[in-house]
Amino acid sequence: MLTTLVISLREFLEVFLIIGVFLGISRKLKIHREKEIVLASIIGIAISFMLPITTFLLGDKAREILTEKNADLLEGYLMIFSGFFIAYVIFSLHNFFVLKRSKTIIDAHQKLQKNIFDISLFLTIVFFIIREGFEIALFTATTSLFSKFMENLAGLFVGFALSSVLGVLTFLAYLKFPISKVFKITEYLIVILGASFVKNGFTELFEVYFDINLANILPMKLTFLPEKSSFIGHFVKNIFGLEQQFSFIKLAIMGIYILIIYLLFLRKKSQKLHT
Repeated sequence: MLTTLVISLREFLEVFLIIGVFLGISRKLKIHREKEIVLASIIGIAISFMLPITTFLLGDKAREILTEKNADLLEGYLMIFSGFFIAYVIFSLHNFFVLKRSKTIIDAHQKLQKNIFDISLFLTIVFFIIREGFEIALFTATTSLFSKFMENLAGLFVGFALSSVLGVLTFLAYLKFPISKVFKITEYLIVILGASFVKNGFTELFEVYFDINLANILPMKLTFLPEKSSFIGHFVKNIFGLEQQFSFIKLAIMGIYILIIYLLFLRKKSQKLHT
């Protein structure tokens, strides 16, 4: 649930920012295209919900036909793949799409000034929003396969609710907190989620192939963490991949992953900001 919540919060927040941009342009130019924009947004959001929900349902069906051993193997490989794939999309492909989207919004700004219904503009808004829904479905494909349908659904709706509040407050100028910081925080959370995915993936594969429990290799007890049975403990375990019964080898896997992501993506991004 918590993984789906973080991902849907980030992606739906982008949805509301997109809607806010178009509504802001319409209001600033006083061309009264709000109904058209809102209608396109509702259609896009509805489809954006259908995409991840379909993924959750497919995950439930797939889990029913998998044997325990095959499920563990599939989970291990998919977790490792997802850990790196989600970072690649967020830090590489996502930047490309944002740049392309910015250029399209400029073109849309010119179309809005014509003050006529434009089907291409309508579909552009719908497509922008659907793409965020597709990213949610893509990012949660692995976790939905090994989580209960209702937990994933709850995470999706809670993420949507939180992002809608932030989006609306930002549009109404009641929220002074820079929205860029929200995206920065979610980027860091996604990196940690990726590290947790990779750690869990290697743990599953070692248990299946070698009958080795990585928790027993150089064990360490993180007594400062809450019990995983508590809500906070559950949150820390699912988001940060940490719990009281841990091991140095698991921590090393997460550290190596974060180092790789930093060298591949974050260092380049940091260098660009300072040039």
